[in-house]
Amino acid sequence: MKIILASASPRRRELMRYITEDFEAVSLDCDETLPEDIPPMEASEYLAVLKAKAAAEKFPDCVVIGCDTTVICGGEILGKPKDRAQCISDISKLSGRTHQVVTGCCIISGGRVSSFSEVTDVTFRELAAAEIESYADTDEPYDKAGGYGIQGLGSALISHINGDFFNVVGLPVGRLFNEMKKFRVECCGVT
Repeated sequence: MKIILASASPRRRELMRYITEDFEAVSLDCDETLPEDIPPMEASEYLAVLKAKAAAEKFPDCVVIGCDTTVICGGEILGKPKDRAQCISDISKLSGRTHQVVTGCCIISGGRVSSFSEVTDVTFRELAAAEIESYADTDEPYDKAGGYGIQGLGSALISHINGDFFNVVGLPVGRLFNEMKKFRVECCGVT
């Protein structure tokens, strides 16, 4: 059965290749408005389900995977910075602190829906204002949740992580592989 990755992220597409080469990545527009009362730790999974359901409507005979990643610091979701000022503000909030990166994933096939969230703790070292401003002057932060890329220049901002590195990049490879395997066994009898 054909696998659809409902994601425009080049990083997710690259990581999905660690699981299988046999997939098609598609970018779909769907309303990503969060309910006002949703707990921040549940936001990624909620959005992953929305994305997967939107893709499943267009690809009903496929296995569809939707994903979303959020960065949560002090109970606040830090999205993709809109501009340099927001990037500096967000990175300043992360400086010297531990935050959570949550990636929600949803698998849909044949009307069956399975979803999960993976959480990784990331600790930034104490950053000088000049370091934050210098990083904000690069192109890297502006298409990434929390305003940094652990797989790029942002790696120099981090003192350590606890959990799945790939989850911070945007796709919990090991967990998704195992969940897809379980899903296929339960859904289709395939091992």
